[in-house]
Amino acid sequence: MPADLIHLVRHGEVHNPDRILYGRLPGYHLSELGHTMADVAAASFADRPLTALYASPLQRAQESAQPWSERYGLPITTEERIIEPANWFEGGRLQFPKVLTQPRAWPHLVNPLKPSWGEAYVSIEARMLAAIDDAWAAAEGGEVIMVSHQLPIVMVARSVKKMRLAHDPRNRRCTLSSVTTLAREGDHFVEVDYQEPAGELLAASIDLGAV
Repeated sequence: MPADLIHLVRHGEVHNPDRILYGRLPGYHLSELGHTMADVAAASFADRPLTALYASPLQRAQESAQPWSERYGLPITTEERIIEPANWFEGGRLQFPKVLTQPRAWPHLVNPLKPSWGEAYVSIEARMLAAIDDAWAAAEGGEVIMVSHQLPIVMVARSVKKMRLAHDPRNRRCTLSSVTTLAREGDHFVEVDYQEPAGELLAASIDLGAV
């Protein structure tokens, strides 16, 4: 019996005092506020029929999944396909328009519609939708939680709305610990809800997002 709903949850705030674009770099864990955000998000689902919990392999996603596991008695299944995309700017500070003055960056900026600095949007879309489809089919009814990252979740949201995948990263709708909810209609998914359970904590947070 497939899942009734799939909830895509973004991780909480990351401890990143140097404000590095961390991407897939190891060692980036949740801040104290990030742990609070993750717990608030999990608490907001009390009395929901949750049946499965997946998380990206990155530390911040695994830590954000922990409150869901503890509250609802669900094991965390690590799902490689919902990981943050790698990108050329990892480990540095990306500042526009200053980056345009750096010749070594130019080859990676030639096609922002792909984007040329990292994994293609169509690739992120494909792996995310495949993971979601498999989680939906494997569920024993109820609702599924999948803890992932901003750009992968945005790719899914834009895909199911038939929107162009290329976009301005500054305009993404996917805040820390937000929840984007999908339902299945026929052979495809549709977005049925978007919530920001940790909305009151966002003003105190630092969110570098991704490129």
